[in-house]
Amino acid sequence: MLIIDFNDETNEITKQNQELLEDLLNFASKKFEIQDGSEISVTFVTNEKIQEINRDYRGKDQPTDVISFAMEELGEDELAIQGIEMPRVLGDIIISVPKTKEQAAEFGHSFERELGFLAVHSLLHLLGYDHMTEEEEKEMFGLQREILDEYGLKR
Repeated sequence: MLIIDFNDETNEITKQNQELLEDLLNFASKKFEIQDGSEISVTFVTNEKIQEINRDYRGKDQPTDVISFAMEELGEDELAIQGIEMPRVLGDIIISVPKTKEQAAEFGHSFERELGFLAVHSLLHLLGYDHMTEEEEKEMFGLQREILDEYGLKR
């Protein structure tokens, strides 16, 4: 099982929402054979907060739905630590609750389905998947759909 640290800065995420995400992320982690005890954090924020993060880290001064920060990607001057057994720290997921609500309404599905989609989307980013090219997008979005459908969070 994953070790998931939830932080709700909006006070809008219910215990059921959190339990759903925990269960869904663990379901996905089994598909990808992620080592038990691997760590991830999920933070729920306002549009204003995610816009600030988006501006500061991605140079885009607008709110977005979700941002992922992978911890396993090495920076320019970083070296991998060899020979030390440590828990795998996948990274951070930051989700805008207002954007999640807006997109759920726009796509005509539940808040829970959109929340699950964003969480799985971000987990895939933390695992190294991306959607910069048409081929990458097809693979990543196919995996998202497969996970959500198998879990039962269909549109």
